[in-house]
Amino acid sequence: MTEITDSVEVPAEDDKETDKKPRRGGKRGKKGPLGRLALFYRQIVAELRKVVWPSRNDLSTYTTVVIVFVVVVIAFVSVVDYGFEKLVSYVFG
Repeated sequence: MTEITDSVEVPAEDDKETDKKPRRGGKRGKKGPLGRLALFYRQIVAELRKVVWPSRNDLSTYTTVVIVFVVVVIAFVSVVDYGFEKLVSYVFG
């Protein structure tokens, strides 16, 4: 973390850093569009191999939980909508 002082001095830069040439993008800069596309595909396959796929039992449990949750939310929204409908018809006749 930088400490704040009342000094206005600027820290000196190393001369070695200014002599360096700018670097290209490494491996990415040396490949053509097809090489980059192949690399992208290999990375996708590698990431998909890391995925922990649920078992059939887990999948059916998750599906049931989602369906029950959606039904509960639909019921709640329906009740609130019905309540607002009755309130508006009472207020505005």
